[in-house]
Amino acid sequence: MISLRLLPFLLCLATAVLAQSPATTITVSGRVQDAQSKAPLPFLTVQLLLAKDSTFVTGRLTDNAGAFAFTGLKKGVYLLDAKILGYKPLRQRVLIGELSPFLDLGVLSMEAVAAALGQVVVTANASEIASTMDRKTFRVADNVSQAGGSVVQVMSTLPGVTVGEDGKIQLRGSDKVAVLIDGKQTALTGAGSQRGLENLPASAIQSIEIINNPGAKYDANASAGIINLILKKEDQTGLTGKVGLMTGAGALWEKRENLPTIRPQFRYTPKFNPSFSVNYRKNATNSFLQGDWLYAPTLNKNEFSTRTYNDGSVITQQIKRNRRTDYATVNAGVDHAFNARNSMSVSGLFNREKILDDGDNPYFDGNLTNRYRLWQFLEDEVKYTAFSSAVFTHRYAQPGHSLQFTSNYSFHREDEQYFFTNTLPNFIGQDAFKLLSDEHIVDLNADYTKPLKQGRIEAGFKGRYRSIPVNMQFFPGERSPLDPGAGGQATYRETIPALYANYVFESQHVELEGGLRVESVQVDYKVNPDHNTYTSDGYRYMEPFPNVRAAYKFNDDHKLSLFLNRRVDRPNEVDIRIFPKYDEPELIKVGNPALQPQFTTSMDLGYKTNWSRGSFYAAAFHRTIDATITRIATQAPGSVLLYNVFQNAGRSWNTGSEVVWQQTVSKRVSLNANATVYRNTFGAFTVVNQYPVPVAYSAERQRLVSGNVKLNAAIRLPHNWDTRVSSVYLAPDLLPQGRIESRYSLDLGARKAVQHGRGEIAINATDLLNTMQLRRTINGETFRLVSTDYLETQVIRVGYSWKY
Repeated sequence: MISLRLLPFLLCLATAVLAQSPATTITVSGRVQDAQSKAPLPFLTVQLLLAKDSTFVTGRLTDNAGAFAFTGLKKGVYLLDAKILGYKPLRQRVLIGELSPFLDLGVLSMEAVAAALGQVVVTANASEIASTMDRKTFRVADNVSQAGGSVVQVMSTLPGVTVGEDGKIQLRGSDKVAVLIDGKQTALTGAGSQRGLENLPASAIQSIEIINNPGAKYDANASAGIINLILKKEDQTGLTGKVGLMTGAGALWEKRENLPTIRPQFRYTPKFNPSFSVNYRKNATNSFLQGDWLYAPTLNKNEFSTRTYNDGSVITQQIKRNRRTDYATVNAGVDHAFNARNSMSVSGLFNREKILDDGDNPYFDGNLTNRYRLWQFLEDEVKYTAFSSAVFTHRYAQPGHSLQFTSNYSFHREDEQYFFTNTLPNFIGQDAFKLLSDEHIVDLNADYTKPLKQGRIEAGFKGRYRSIPVNMQFFPGERSPLDPGAGGQATYRETIPALYANYVFESQHVELEGGLRVESVQVDYKVNPDHNTYTSDGYRYMEPFPNVRAAYKFNDDHKLSLFLNRRVDRPNEVDIRIFPKYDEPELIKVGNPALQPQFTTSMDLGYKTNWSRGSFYAAAFHRTIDATITRIATQAPGSVLLYNVFQNAGRSWNTGSEVVWQQTVSKRVSLNANATVYRNTFGAFTVVNQYPVPVAYSAERQRLVSGNVKLNAAIRLPHNWDTRVSSVYLAPDLLPQGRIESRYSLDLGARKAVQHGRGEIAINATDLLNTMQLRRTINGETFRLVSTDYLETQVIRVGYSWKY
């Protein structure tokens, strides 16, 4: 209701057009042969005509094999006309749609002559909503209001995307999202979930795809959908490239002053983001190199909380975390075509992330008259990621008929050290722990595609092996809350073979797509045998994951689509990691090795319409989730410590709708608005947190209507300044033990091309009004926690880039 009342105001405040996806290219192929001898007919005249009035579009002669190709066509209905002296002319209706990039008309026969139908390439302008309505595509360069920031900041303005607790990305109210890079899972962003996006610079990304309804070709993990980050890559002949620099500052003033007796918050934090790209193409070889560095000190967390216990005791606390981050990424590769049929692409990515956190956690009574604990820490963390990929593609004689082999290797090292000073009223203790984790992932894929007369078939195999040995060492001091018996070693191993098949059919009015993916998953989690709580565990399953899409095209501008699919969310290694995380020593996060996968059945009904200067898209969706994965907080008996443990919390439901509207008002103004409204429902459940001792928790059925409204405006000002204003409103949302309150932000950006288009000046401000605050309430069996995080969200940047 709040979002609906604010909608008119926000529409007047700011709206913008989202980026356009690249034009779709479609190839139609086939062969024409003699009806009796089956011999090909070379040098046959083949023409393509518009079906509605027989207007000539294009024509050419067949080659020695009776094949030919057309290029530059739009979608529509055509007539194929084949003629040669002495033979009866052939005329056939050809439907060129949007679902398949290649179509094969098969073998066409003429009386006494063999002829081959060639190739047709269709180019059409597409909006950010794909014609199949299963995905949305956005160019990062068009989002000038977030230039110089992280990928998370860019995605926060996209339809259906919100940033939830702990910086997790949510799609349509769920954080079960897989993040890919160039269509591949890597340890950089999480090999089955999301990770590492908070500092990944947007300058490294060309475009972002949001895939709400992935097909059978994609891994079945991530029920909410997939976000695919497409790295920058040039394809022009010769030497080309780009260099850029964005600088800025954040934390320009205090949103709320510290509690007494702790170190100051970060103020005037500098931001520094240089980037470069080099591309060289000559003949059949293309080489590229990109680099980005993000130096961004930030007030990463500044949360004020009040815990009220059933016995009447009250604790007031603050968690302040000053963070220094260095994030460097290098991406390089070579694409080479051996000949017209065979090509190879080899690429590699290296990333280093250095984090230094200085934190203060004071704990007071409710009146702030007595400080009973001050917990100060230094986190020294280094993360390394290396990813390599090799792709070999064989193209058969028929255009679009291909077999592709892909091998990927990903390595991720997490090296953390925490040093704590535990100050009590009459004692000071020193505590520490060290964690070392190495992740190895090997993927082998084979993908086969064959175009048909009105669609295509796809099939393939994927094999994955993943290993993550972890070593955690605790060094507790005197009177420490650290648990020395919780340390040790654990090894996570995951093996996944999978097969998939997919069929696509398209006629003038009907589109059908059906696929099936079968996965066999084995996860083993080996725990140090002398661990004080947990033992070795894991899970196994072999499950089918079907997907179906049916669409009806009323005409070229109106389409209705229905999606049905079944997906899974497998617990990631950090979800089952047995070692407690003490960055907040009285609200401790722990994994659960007994955690099981959650399975989701989804339905999505979408409608899309286009007009000459705009479009409208609407979708209604429903998800039923079994064995819902979430964190549950319980109080340790005889202590004020809270333990936040992952659990399977029964069944839940997510139902809602999404709309995206865009309009080009004039040559200078483009508008866009998108809104998502959904209801999250958690069924009644009872779970037992085993760590450090068994504690049961029960919850009644909960439900809440939530959503978001995002409005943007792209305006061209005099002197060729392009501006973008983005506003985001997030309604209150439901947690299994409470809720998150509403949030709002306003972003502003401008850019201007200089030096005859080779240079560009950009300036922007995120959260211009400094209103984005995270407020939440958690209700446990014996406590209630109310908190507000006044972290740094307002950043002002200015930058310059130059193309060569």
